[in-house]
Amino acid sequence: MSADWNAFVQEDVIIEPYKDGRLRGLTFAVKDVFAIKGYTNGAGNPDWLRTHKPAEKNAVVVDLLLAQGARLKGITHTDELMFSLNGENYHYGTPINPKAPGCIPGGSSSGSAVAVSSGSVDFALGTDTGGSVRIPSAYCGIYGFRPTHGSVPLDGVIPLAQSFDTVGWMARDAKTLLRVGEALFDGMEDTEGEFQQILFGRDAWEMVEEDCRKSFFKSIPLFERMTEKNEWITVAPQGLPELFKTFRTIQGYEIWSNHGKWIRDENPRFGPDIAERFAWTSTLSDSEYEKARPLQEQFRSYMHELLGSNRLLVIPTSSCTPPKRGLTGDQVEDRRTRTLQLTCIAGLSELPQVNLPMEDEEGLPFGISIIAGYRQDLKLLSWVHEKWSAPLTEKGEKIKK
Repeated sequence: MSADWNAFVQEDVIIEPYKDGRLRGLTFAVKDVFAIKGYTNGAGNPDWLRTHKPAEKNAVVVDLLLAQGARLKGITHTDELMFSLNGENYHYGTPINPKAPGCIPGGSSSGSAVAVSSGSVDFALGTDTGGSVRIPSAYCGIYGFRPTHGSVPLDGVIPLAQSFDTVGWMARDAKTLLRVGEALFDGMEDTEGEFQQILFGRDAWEMVEEDCRKSFFKSIPLFERMTEKNEWITVAPQGLPELFKTFRTIQGYEIWSNHGKWIRDENPRFGPDIAERFAWTSTLSDSEYEKARPLQEQFRSYMHELLGSNRLLVIPTSSCTPPKRGLTGDQVEDRRTRTLQLTCIAGLSELPQVNLPMEDEEGLPFGISIIAGYRQDLKLLSWVHEKWSAPLTEKGEKIKK
């Protein structure tokens, strides 16, 4: 049974499709931050659940999917207020990673990733602010997509940090990932032209941990053969640590702006790591935030010009394969920092990113990501479906991904 994976908060929340459409016959689940009429979102925290009321209507994106023929089948677990990449919830436990049961599933869209990876649903919605769709997709061995910022409506979705919040989705195959994109974008995107060059971010690839370098770097020739032009570049001339600092400041300031009053008023029970992060966000000043904003704008302009409409950037999704469950200490924090230095690239530049599932020699899942130019979402999803569905080795054999 799907309940054995601990993916769902409420598996019996079912809504039939409004009519036939592009997604006819597909089932989907949603993270416990999307409004569903008559249901109270818990956002991964019992005090949030206690202090909020049932939704009066569905989140806009949920209605869009139902109107395209998809069937809602359950609400999934999340990390507390979406503020983690691990998927280990202090109050409700950890969903089981179907591809690596002894490892974390990744967060904060942990339940959605597990629901997809286990086959419980065809696709699932999550939110992605700092990597919350991309990382669980990589850890659970599935496709995951973070769209261009602002391209999918967030009405009826609990916010975290509005400068980076996106609605993302996950699927076991590239075709389904594309079908959802076609349903949500529905002709709004420019898909003309072709991607002509693949760029590899040298500084991003340096973030891969030593134990994982061999497996990760084996994927590079696959991409090199997909276009005639390839080039290694530096993604962040100012350095990825400095880039991450900018992201972290803006995100933290907005998180406290959105949820600080509720935290002060309700004094909610948080898990230790989450409590420490929220406490840190309360220390950020207006001046720190205002100083960081132009730095984001500079990087966003740089990335938009770099990729344009015909280049792709290939980077690791995370710094390594999924960590073991229950780990603590410096190693865990180092991995989190490395991974966030990778995920902040698309976040700060507001660009679409897709995770491609792969496996190492021991069968552990990991992900390689492709970032495309601004509003090139549907073109990127189509490219992945057409080019990545069955890549070949030099001997013409299908690789294990």
